[in-house]
Amino acid sequence: MQGFANVMWLLSLALIVFSGFALVDAAIRREDAYRAADKKTKPFWLVVLGIAFVVNLLFPILSFLPIIGLIATIVYMVDVRPAVRQITGGGGRKGRGSSSDGPYGPYNGGR
Repeated sequence: MQGFANVMWLLSLALIVFSGFALVDAAIRREDAYRAADKKTKPFWLVVLGIAFVVNLLFPILSFLPIIGLIATIVYMVDVRPAVRQITGGGGRKGRGSSSDGPYGPYNGGR
């Protein structure tokens, strides 16, 4: 039984870190990027992700409230964050092109 409790504790900790990362990420993005990406407003996502973070802190992982918070966090990370990053240019490669680009443009393998 102790092993199960340890696994649940690790899952709970992972949920807290995941929702905390999403909350911080939503806080550092520009407010106008949310509107430009045609997503809800920045305050909306800060409230939703803040509630998800607090719920993950207070409730055990086997109740339904952390699952709802996890769903909200996943929606932000999969749908909203990439759209806002595309608007703000927050991608990892920042205008350097594809990894297959050569010095004179894209390499197409001799085709």
